[in-house]
Amino acid sequence: MRASVNPGSIASRRSPSHGAVALGAAPVGFAGEIIAVRGAEGGALGATETERRLVELGFVEGARVEVLHQGLFGGDPIAVRIDTATIALRRREAAAILVRPTAREPSIALAAE
Repeated sequence: MRASVNPGSIASRRSPSHGAVALGAAPVGFAGEIIAVRGAEGGALGATETERRLVELGFVEGARVEVLHQGLFGGDPIAVRIDTATIALRRREAAAILVRPTAREPSIALAAE
């Protein structure tokens, strides 16, 4: 008897998300590259609308991101540098962005000082 294989489990093993973390869980100082953006459930907006807005802000596959700062109370929101722009996001929204850690390079703002 042949064992059935779940196609989803194969796709997840081949997924480029190996070693990836959700941006919403990343600590201050984290630097990485976006590998996927997916809709976040549970917010005021639907998953599709959240994903669309994140993409419009520049959160696209291959973009470099860096977590610069977090809010004083509860660590929310976070300030994220995406390529050359700085954007504030709620951690709930940032959880929809999967990133792969990269070697940290000095940010553009720090290099200019």
